[in-house]
Amino acid sequence: MKQRYETSPNEVERMNTAELRSNFLVEKLFDKGKANFVYSHYDRMVMGGITPTTKAMNLSNYEALKSNFFLERREVGIINIGGKGSIVSDKKNYSMEKLSCLYLGKGTKKITFKSNSKTKPAQYFLFSAPAHTTYPNTLFTKEKAAPFTLGSSETSNHRTIYKYIHGEGIESCQVVMGLTVLQDGSVWNTMPAHTHDRRSEVYLYFDVPKNHGIMHFMGKPQETRHLWTQNNQAIISPPWSIHAGSGTTSYSFIWAMAGENQDFADMDFIELKDIR
Repeated sequence: MKQRYETSPNEVERMNTAELRSNFLVEKLFDKGKANFVYSHYDRMVMGGITPTTKAMNLSNYEALKSNFFLERREVGIINIGGKGSIVSDKKNYSMEKLSCLYLGKGTKKITFKSNSKTKPAQYFLFSAPAHTTYPNTLFTKEKAAPFTLGSSETSNHRTIYKYIHGEGIESCQVVMGLTVLQDGSVWNTMPAHTHDRRSEVYLYFDVPKNHGIMHFMGKPQETRHLWTQNNQAIISPPWSIHAGSGTTSYSFIWAMAGENQDFADMDFIELKDIR
């Protein structure tokens, strides 16, 4: 488990490309047969990728958490972006289709990840935050997430949004989590841009075709920066930063948040004319 520390807007204004990437871009989460984790000091968020192949993999504990087991004082949302698999949590089995989301609450101890096929393994993205109480372990398929469509092809942002963990969906202490799938021909996400000073966020870009990429925009609205990202790479987005992007083709991304509240609509929008 690697650690990333907070940086202020004033520091970010002076960063070069390499410094921006080392602070905010997570380049490697998914390795076959391995688990990779990053601990961010923004709202104590933890993100990770687990890719089991021929053998099941258990969720390990890490020294950075200073706990007896991973979810002793935490909760976690898990979305599968790969092939079919399953998760066994405290002896209960959950079938994980692609884009299914499993929430596991504080106090859950043994968690095991499996893939149905070693040639097309499941890819589990995990997002965790501190929890003050226990909510029920809950599985949502993408259909149960009540998907809805926004945008249009004329503005290149025709997209379907799946909300899993939020105020009207799966209950949690502070995790808010879902994903967005852009329709063919659409490339823009989260535009017009916004910030939410009460929550930090993580973006995981996935289903980005080979030889394509995403230009992710971040920074203060009047002092923006950019990061080129590839398939299965994640961005750490501070509360003061915008988070938007445009790809060379359509793609999908997971958004996951933790912080002061769980209000999905808690956004401070910035007009396009005011972005610099």
